[in-house]
Amino acid sequence: MSGRTRVRACPERTCVGCRERAAKADLLRIVAIKGECVPDPRGTLPGRGAYVHPALVCLDQAVRRRAFTRALRAPGALDTKALRRYVEQTTVAEQATP
Repeated sequence: MSGRTRVRACPERTCVGCRERAAKADLLRIVAIKGECVPDPRGTLPGRGAYVHPALVCLDQAVRRRAFTRALRAPGALDTKALRRYVEQTTVAEQATP
């Protein structure tokens, strides 16, 4: 054998909110569509993506630091209302399921 293992490496991405590296599967992909930040949980929407933990703390940090505008290379400010609504719904759903 050549010393290689059969285990595949898990891709990592950096959260634009807290700047911590995490597995790609643990982060939520965000894309900019018509001046709005849109969540992309399946990771299939076209365009440049940014990653954030699906938690309000990281989302608030990213909005305060204007990280989405910079990471997505958007020309102006992006609307994050739909993104906030999505994160709030997923955190409530996760807390409700035992």
